[in-house]
Amino acid sequence: MHRSKLFVFSAPSGSGKTTIARAILQRHPEFVFSISATTRKKRPNEIDGKDYFFLSQESFKKKITENEFIENEEIYGDYYGSLKKQVDEALHHGQNMVFDIDVKGALAIKKTYPENAVLIFVVPPTVEILRERLQKRNTEEHEKLQRRLARVPMEMEKQKEFDHIVFNDDLQRAITETEFIIKKYLNH
Repeated sequence: MHRSKLFVFSAPSGSGKTTIARAILQRHPEFVFSISATTRKKRPNEIDGKDYFFLSQESFKKKITENEFIENEEIYGDYYGSLKKQVDEALHHGQNMVFDIDVKGALAIKKTYPENAVLIFVVPPTVEILRERLQKRNTEEHEKLQRRLARVPMEMEKQKEFDHIVFNDDLQRAITETEFIIKKYLNH
């Protein structure tokens, strides 16, 4: 019997990890997406309970004190976290799960679920291309954009702690490579 896997995608913002994670979910509709909780403002087109669980600071902090998160972190003044209950339910039901989270969260999941977690780091072609992608996305003010870019060296340093590294200089190739990685785990 195969052990359920937690496919954890992480990378600096703008690397394409969300696009790759969504492509994997389209190819594997049986996979469950781990919906992170956050206190950040909802972006246009985002749906509460589908893209994120949007919580108030107070509600999020209460869940921290009640130990409801596998991992949580304050990033750019907002909180993000993965709920234990959601992950434990998926594993209990034998489901594979996909995560789209920051590098520290990914490493915390690996520490909590070492037999199940598969960490996949998505590398952007260059920091300059990353900057361009974030500016084109136009989802935050200049100050937040600068804070995201300031995190890039730390995030890139953490990639050596991941199980797999996918270089995203060509999106279709990166998706195909990721699919190949995932199929290796599904066939065990």
